[in-house]
Amino acid sequence: MPKSRIMYIENKSESLNGPARIGRVTYSKSGKSISYGGRTFQTLKGRGYKANYFDVETGERFWISGPRKDGQDRLYPGSAAPVDIDPDVAEEYWRDIRGRDAS
Repeated sequence: MPKSRIMYIENKSESLNGPARIGRVTYSKSGKSISYGGRTFQTLKGRGYKANYFDVETGERFWISGPRKDGQDRLYPGSAAPVDIDPDVAEEYWRDIRGRDAS
């Protein structure tokens, strides 16, 4: 079974604070790419500006990282836009990462 992990995923292709969500990504066997929501991402290997991954089909840039316990996941804090949490990971996210009850 492929390795998976709950991650923070933010689209950086149009602005510093793009649409963001918490969801489960799956790693490729080689570990060189990750998949989420039917998309495949590869690392920019430090060559990205405000992003660390890109969508291999569209070229859109993303910031993908492990979610923080304090919930301050955005690379550039200050956006009032909410961070959506995928329903299939919500309970695990609130319990295991944020240390709170999901209700």
